[in-house]
Amino acid sequence: MAKQSPGVGPRYPQVVVLFGATGDLARRKLLPGLYHLASAGFIPGWRMIGVSLDAIDAEGFRALARAALEEFGSRKVVAADWQAFAAGLDYVPLTAGAQALRSAVAQAERQIGRECRRLHYLSVPPSAALPAVRLLGEAGLVERSHIVMEKPFGTDLASAVTLNRELHEVFAEDQIFRIDHFLGKEPAQNILAFRFANGLFEPIWNRNFIDHVQIDVPETLGLGQRSAFYEQTGAYRDMVVTHLFQILAFMAMEPPTALEPAPISEEKNKVFRSMLPIEPAQVVRGQYVGYRDEAGVEPESETETFIALKCYIDNWRWAGVPFFLRTGKRLAEGQRIISIAFREPPKSMFPPGSGVGAQGPDHLTFDLADASKMSLSFYGKRPGPGMRLDKLSLQFAMRDTGLAGEVLEAYERLILDAMRGDRTLFTSAEGIERLWQVSTHLLESPPPVRLYPAGSWGPKSIHQLIAPHAWRLPFERAWRDPNQAGS
Repeated sequence: MAKQSPGVGPRYPQVVVLFGATGDLARRKLLPGLYHLASAGFIPGWRMIGVSLDAIDAEGFRALARAALEEFGSRKVVAADWQAFAAGLDYVPLTAGAQALRSAVAQAERQIGRECRRLHYLSVPPSAALPAVRLLGEAGLVERSHIVMEKPFGTDLASAVTLNRELHEVFAEDQIFRIDHFLGKEPAQNILAFRFANGLFEPIWNRNFIDHVQIDVPETLGLGQRSAFYEQTGAYRDMVVTHLFQILAFMAMEPPTALEPAPISEEKNKVFRSMLPIEPAQVVRGQYVGYRDEAGVEPESETETFIALKCYIDNWRWAGVPFFLRTGKRLAEGQRIISIAFREPPKSMFPPGSGVGAQGPDHLTFDLADASKMSLSFYGKRPGPGMRLDKLSLQFAMRDTGLAGEVLEAYERLILDAMRGDRTLFTSAEGIERLWQVSTHLLESPPPVRLYPAGSWGPKSIHQLIAPHAWRLPFERAWRDPNQAGS
């Protein structure tokens, strides 16, 4: 496997302490991701200590890691790379306590043999997060360390404030990395590049030219084994606060003074501070038919599996521009898009029946799936006599560049950033608390849950929410396949 050039990864070797090391996220994403980062040469030296409730030893953890790579890894396992990776793995059962964990970390640091840093990754349920933090404090493993936290970051303003206060009793804010894998995806960062590197679009990125914005993340998947967790959370807490609002901030932020973590974080927080409170009357909550029959769900559950809402950013750039957000489970398609609708010309010179305006306004669409794509739709003349207009589009896909193989998976990128101390793609305590603050009225007085059939696009009232506009999904035309002739 080709080794990467120095400077891409962290300056110092890393000792990774992975809580929840035998869990689903660790097996699907974290172990394969760490294997790739280590074997590709992104990390200048490392050791990893798995921690969980399972009573296994280091050899058992290595066997679990190998099985995870075979089942979930997206890259072929090379024998020599695996042997090097396996040699760096150790395991401490949670029941062994703080002293055993401290000893294992000290041994790992002696094996590395030079100055190193620690990365603590908490891949654990919310109820286990603070006990893990306190264990790290008791073990004396706070210095020279960063800690990665998985969502949820509280469930309302009061719980978020309490969580942050208790975290700060052990770790400083600049040590805490609240992870959002949506922001680790290449397309999310491409929004920054697209906006701030191109003179063509930055001048029109405001209320004078943009009519409305949609951030749409429907999912076809149900809840699987997560029903009991989801019953306490719902779509708004699970997806909107932690994912969709973060994407909104990237799309709406002002130009930072530098492409560095602190200025970018400050501009994101300015967006959150400018958000108006979410009004329950501008929210549609839904629940797919059959949800109440799933294990762990109350028979009369009012938990939403679908949410659509309209929100506003009350600042100079965006005043009056509605942002429409939608996400839910068991919907018709799985997509992740941002769609920006441009204002239509104030007057049309084209004759009736020409087709202008018939297919809605011009749109700039970002596909936030792993394979980055963009599309710009516009009206153009249909060949032939007369003046008939059709909706046309310019499309770009990352695979067109031949560089798609260079893309890091979201968790890989975010782990690497946390090791480097780069907080650009992570959420701050201030940002999270502000988002819960603007959500307070909705959480205290939610609108009723409306049922929708599995495989649909949600409750019918979503069309009233967005009127006189229309949802971009389902698309009127599919993304073009450049490998198909005539496409």
